[in-house]
Amino acid sequence: MTSTHAFWLAGRQATGETAFDVTSPWDGRLVGSVSVPTEAQVEEAVAAAHAVLDEFAATPAHVRAAALDHVSKRLAERTEEIALLISAENGKPVKWARGEVGRAVSVFRFAAEEARRFNGGEAQRLDTDAGGEGRLALTRRVPKGVVLGIAPFNFPLNLSAHKVAPAIAVGAPIILKPAPATPISALILGELLAETELPAGSWSVLPVPNDRMPALVQDERLPVISFTGSGPVGYAIMDSVPRKHCTLELGGNGAAVVLPDWSSEDDLDRAASRIATFSNYQGGQSCISVQRVIADASVYDRLLPKIVAAVEAQVTGDPSDAATDVGPLVSEDAARRVEAWVDEAVRDGAKLLTGGTRDGASYAPTVLADLPAGTTLAREEVFGPVLSVARADGEAEAFAAVNDSPYGLQAGVFTHDLQTAFRAHRALEVGGVIIGDVPSYRADQMPYGGAKQSGVGREGVAYAMDDYTYERVLVLTGLAL
Repeated sequence: MTSTHAFWLAGRQATGETAFDVTSPWDGRLVGSVSVPTEAQVEEAVAAAHAVLDEFAATPAHVRAAALDHVSKRLAERTEEIALLISAENGKPVKWARGEVGRAVSVFRFAAEEARRFNGGEAQRLDTDAGGEGRLALTRRVPKGVVLGIAPFNFPLNLSAHKVAPAIAVGAPIILKPAPATPISALILGELLAETELPAGSWSVLPVPNDRMPALVQDERLPVISFTGSGPVGYAIMDSVPRKHCTLELGGNGAAVVLPDWSSEDDLDRAASRIATFSNYQGGQSCISVQRVIADASVYDRLLPKIVAAVEAQVTGDPSDAATDVGPLVSEDAARRVEAWVDEAVRDGAKLLTGGTRDGASYAPTVLADLPAGTTLAREEVFGPVLSVARADGEAEAFAAVNDSPYGLQAGVFTHDLQTAFRAHRALEVGGVIIGDVPSYRADQMPYGGAKQSGVGREGVAYAMDDYTYERVLVLTGLAL
């Protein structure tokens, strides 16, 4: 894992004049060196994507579907190799990295299926009004243009897949910019795409540094931007290009609500286990990780010790060990920030029930109670293995507490009652409500995105395909309908 990795320029391997090292956040070892495209090479990639726009849109569906199927199958064949790579560059425990590869396998398979169904067209009779006699409208979708996909570090393979696969499915060229901390996983996608018969220029993977991203964002030949990452960066992108189409998948402050009817010992054990697992998986570095638990007063005193015990049972350590549940954060700076936020909360009156310690880039799984409303942890996305537990008196107060956040990505509601589930779906200001589980559940084919400061637009293969395209109407005249 220590070779220099070329990037992918208009479907072929290339190297630039400089390179940067990717190191493991667990032990600092060198994972690989990655070549950086020059400005001239970036221009070549963008020009090639723009030039092939019409050709790629006209590519037969079976060609695009076959390419997507190929990538899906090759990812499956190389699961263990790629999982170890993700774990090395990201610090993600290998068991979670294997799951990420499996999800990317599904994303490309779903995209292949959708590519075969895409653009069948919708016919509409226009003779419902006298002026439309003999006329039929046929509506199809066409790409808005070249897509700039900007992927984050926390799911370096699967969230790259969520940019690339829908673009290929609709015939939209894509320039993928992976996160500088974790570019090698995205470059693997380039290897697999290069084995297909997609047109030259229809895709590139360019590991440019973040300070060169604004030039790509501003390029008029890239009218569609799909960004996953932090709110400040995402909204800065949108504000800088108000006439472009932007899909922003941003942060969260995920809440799990435990209501009075979720009260048996088995119920509470399951809730505690799911909460503990998904407040700490990926080191808490997931936009839909559990950051807040809001438990009804009738179950709070029984649930809290179960959560603490389940969190303390999480196995921390070497991410390459199959037994490890929680590895390091992506960097020591990230762990220091989490440490500072927890220390602030404790100074302000929060009760530290477990955790609260840092070792390099690793932060111990942490549970807090009585978190003051004004602390940074209460308002912002911690993006670390930290959980707060609060008491609520009744459903209305619990739902109000979920909504008392600038974010609205997903929420989990532990209830057995169908009417309560529908009330939660109506009341909670989030993009997704997960009943009987934590907010961290995501199926890659479902619509995924948030409300408020959690972003705009939706991912999920078919929904991203809609996002990358627009409706174009063809009106046929003089028909005997």
